[in-house]
Amino acid sequence: MSKEKKQHHEQLVRISKRDQMVFWKSWLVRLAAIVLALILCAFVIVLITGYNPLEVYSSMWSGTFGSARKVWLTLQKTAMLLCISLAVTPAYKMRFWNIGAEGQVLIGCLATAACMIYFGESMPPALLFPVMFLASVAAGAIWAMIPAVFRAKWGTNETLFTLMMNYVAMQLVSYFITFWENPAGSNSVGIINSMSKGGWLPELFGQKYLLNILIVAVLTVLMFIYLKYSKQGYELTVVGESENTARYIGINIKKVIIRTLLISGAICGIAGFMLVAGTDHTISTNTVGGMGFTAIMVSWLAKFNPIVMTLASFLLTFLSRGAGEIATALRLNQSVSDILTGIILFFIIGCEFFINYKVTFHFRARSHKKEVRE
Repeated sequence: MSKEKKQHHEQLVRISKRDQMVFWKSWLVRLAAIVLALILCAFVIVLITGYNPLEVYSSMWSGTFGSARKVWLTLQKTAMLLCISLAVTPAYKMRFWNIGAEGQVLIGCLATAACMIYFGESMPPALLFPVMFLASVAAGAIWAMIPAVFRAKWGTNETLFTLMMNYVAMQLVSYFITFWENPAGSNSVGIINSMSKGGWLPELFGQKYLLNILIVAVLTVLMFIYLKYSKQGYELTVVGESENTARYIGINIKKVIIRTLLISGAICGIAGFMLVAGTDHTISTNTVGGMGFTAIMVSWLAKFNPIVMTLASFLLTFLSRGAGEIATALRLNQSVSDILTGIILFFIIGCEFFINYKVTFHFRARSHKKEVRE
């Protein structure tokens, strides 16, 4: 092929894998993406509603930080989302696609609720809380271990398996809600032990959610150490990168898969324990509220870094609470707030492409031969 034809077929746009971007530059890209998203949202707000965008953004801020109670609620929801994100992270870093965190947390909730209903008014708190905690951890771990065993021994598809386990968990909770309904015929459990408060986690310094937040903070540090510095964290990373390499260096892949999912399920159980004993004091099929799926986004956005997950969890919680506030305060359709949230998330997720890949444009000057006729 001639040189002229090669130039003609040369790509105008070339996409290549970027070397790891410097930490501060990657965050500048993310900040720029958020700014661009807010600018686009401003145009959408004016176009759809006619409101002043600053008024809408002020309502979002007020929905998150407008009062001390709202601040604590935001921190609580951030902590719960972060806890479930920590739970799914080891599995995803190992490339085990666990879509079942929603069900694993729900089963933990069910175990906690059962302990509160049957033992909450007869056991002393010193014994009751450890029993509730261990029951929730065991329930979540066993629920996660089932698909792990099938994947490790028979190579089943963990995505479909864990997804179906969510529906099984929901049906179990629905059954027990009917069994425990209070008052009769209400099809709801109601507040468990509302008079005696048996099984309710205690307040710290007068704050209902502080204990939950502290537990999640400790879990975040422990997960960071586990993934970065422990032998088991190294093994699951190797399995995720290449099972052949893991097998070659003598790692027992089946053991790693089952152990990792036991840990993931156990942390989901802890989240269920805190949701029922420390937050809602009741149980329903909507107790987890979709956080099991949102946690997957948090984990991927943070690139499996537990510390960065704190920021990602807070950002998504802020958007969620802010979107709800503008729907209430400005009497906008909930769909408007969902559109704004979707735009912002699209920019945040999309900017990861420019952090990981380099886009190069090739501009060629074309030379044209002119024939001069005399």
